[in-house]
Amino acid sequence: MLKERGFYKGVNLGGWFSQCDYSRERLDTFITEPDFAQIARWGFDHVRIPIDYNVIQNPDGSMKEEGLRRIDGALALCDKYGLHAVLDLHKTQGFSFDKGENEAGFFESEAYQEKFYAVWECFARRWGDRADRLMFELLNEVTFQDYLPAWKRISRECVRRIRAYAPEVTVLLGSYNWNSARTLPELDAPYDGHVIYNFHFYEPISFTHQGAYWMADTMDLSLRYRYEDSGVSRDWFEDFLRPALEKAEREGTELYCGEYGVIDVVPPEEALKWFRDLHAVFERHGIARSLWSYKEMDFGLQDQRMDGVREELLGLL
Repeated sequence: MLKERGFYKGVNLGGWFSQCDYSRERLDTFITEPDFAQIARWGFDHVRIPIDYNVIQNPDGSMKEEGLRRIDGALALCDKYGLHAVLDLHKTQGFSFDKGENEAGFFESEAYQEKFYAVWECFARRWGDRADRLMFELLNEVTFQDYLPAWKRISRECVRRIRAYAPEVTVLLGSYNWNSARTLPELDAPYDGHVIYNFHFYEPISFTHQGAYWMADTMDLSLRYRYEDSGVSRDWFEDFLRPALEKAEREGTELYCGEYGVIDVVPPEEALKWFRDLHAVFERHGIARSLWSYKEMDFGLQDQRMDGVREELLGLL
């Protein structure tokens, strides 16, 4: 069980090695040692580290030693402060969950897929001996259903290649529709006993992403909802997650929620109501999770606006 292994209550280090300007200043200073110390003091047992390929891989598929050393440094800080880690490939050559990244062709291109495998073979060679402290999340948020047949094939081949160097590292595997729990039952059985189903949870999107500037083409950004207006409850969360829970049970594995959170447009007191009910369901079923996100990124736990509710929220985690 992930809980016993120290992968139960985590937080994302979003915006550090991903979704940023990739400047040296950003990579050097956005997250530093005091942040790891704070995360440990707050009671988290692990961090999820999103990584965009261009931090660690050249266009020709060769690896960037400087970027890999940055991950070495992050893992060393995890060790120092008693934290475990998830390495999440947030963007790969030819695909991003964010259409604004202008990445395309991954699911059709063997060349892009080989570069994807190269990343994970490198990670497995370099950190495969950390199976007790590290998990691999293959790809952040596959978007469209049309990609699923290719994704099943690609993910299985990727795990096969990882196993040549890291036979026991846990691999996190998600489905399409931006890693929805609803689509998770469409995944194949896990490659082996070290694969866990992964999902992200921002339901209902009308509440958790209200006013999100990147959602302008799918929702009215002027609308605002209180939690009571969202139409959800603990029972609603339970019903939403039930098919994923049943799938995991049938396949002899468990669930990990790699991202969940509420945008900073929502008053913290309203967000806390959402967290309270969702965490009750997570706890009921022992679902391990990682909050989005530690700092800034429109969801930051560290942000000043959370000062009045942070202590209570941490008590729910």
